[in-house]
Parts: sequence; structure tokens; C-alpha cells
Amino acid sequence: MQRLHFKPLHELLQLIFPDVCCHCGEPLVGDERHLCTHCLAQIPWARHAFFPGNEVEQRLVGRIPCQAGAALLLFRQGNIAQTIVHQIKYEGNLAMAKQYGRLLGAELQSSGRFSDIDCLVPVPLHRRRKRQRGYNQSELLCEAMAEIMHRPVVTDNLYRQRYTDTQTHKDRQARMDNMKEVFAVRHPEYFENKHILLVDDIITTGATTENCYHALCAVPNLRISIASLAVTSS
Repeated sequence: MQRLHFKPLHELLQLIFPDVCCHCGEPLVGDERHLCTHCLAQIPWARHAFFPGNEVEQRLVGRIPCQAGAALLLFRQGNIAQTIVHQIKYEGNLAMAKQYGRLLGAELQSSGRFSDIDCLVPVPLHRRRKRQRGYNQSELLCEAMAEIMHRPVVTDNLYRQRYTDTQTHKDRQARMDNMKEVFAVRHPEYFENKHILLVDDIITTGATTENCYHALCAVPNLRISIASLAVTSS
């Protein structure tokens, strides 16, 4: 009697509910994950890590005396960088957070401009927002970056002491007003004489980053570098 060969359940489900590209919506084929090959080829890489005076550093000039700054992607409305940020920030795409966190960590590591940092510090979420979302996207990025950069991730020293509305759709002044005195440091002595890498998912006006810096100003001899998954492109 001829044996029947059943396809694995995953393959059967793929025939009925195929995975689709999270940007263009086309079915994924072969080894494609999250993004199709066509969309992968259009990712707007920033390559900031290798170039002093890049867009991140320029945006923070006169506001934060950062040692170095970089973003992995250039964010514009409707582009693939926006989709990647949205998947990680709002859709809980942990695999994508790990993938792009590692890519960011590898780029910073290979540039040589971030080689003397002591620890990675994610921009914190308020406990209420973290409870609603279930995770802090900047923490997820840091954990993946740390696998490449071999530095500890410090999540409990810089914290949000006040809940804020979302920054989306606010102009620069409204963002600054919304973020005033939001952050605080529990144990300034832990960061004393250290070089920290402050990590966020996206830099838009820089208001969040600047207000983190204001909270960290009380730490003696602290040096700060900045990294983000994406930066809005002018």
C-alpha cells in the first residue's frame, strides 16, 4: 500500500494563511521573514555610526554634549523604516527587535567610535505604559545590541517619574513641554565617571533624549553617547 505523505502543519497553514510582508503585504516566499526581498532592498540605511557630524549629532548640537551619536535607519512617513519601527514599537515583533538591535549593535561596534562605553541605557517607559504595552521597545533593542557589544544593560537607574501623553503629532515645543522633568536618576553614583550609551527607538525632535540628559546632568563626570533605531530625516 502506498504511504500517504502529509505536509507539516506549518506548510498547510501557509497555504491557507500565508505570511505576508509587513510593509507591502505581498506573500513571503522561501526564507523571507517579515519583509520580502524587494522591500529589504529598499531599507533606508543611515550608516551614521561611521561618520562624525551625522544627522543625529547635528540635531543635538547645543543641546546635549554627546560623545557620539548614530541611527541605523532614516525614517520618513510611509517608508520601510516607519514599518520596522511600528512593528517593534506597537506590534510586539520581538524577532524584528532582536534582528535590528543586533544590526545596530554590530554597526556601532565596527565603527570604533563607541568602543569605550561602559553600559547601555534604554530610554525608560513609565510603568503604566510598559504594563499596557507589555515591553519597552528600547529595552528590547538594548538586549540585542548587548549580545554584539558585550556591555551590560542598565534598566533600573534612569526612570520615568511622570506619565506623559504620546509624543506623536506634537510639534517640537509641545514635545519639550510634554517631557519636562519626566526623567530622574535613582543612584547617580552608579553612573559617576562612566560613559553610557542612551538608546531609543526613534529620534524626532530630540526632546526625549534632551530631557533624559537633563536628568543625568546631576551625575559627576558622566559622558553620554546616543543611539537609536531610526531618526526622522529632514
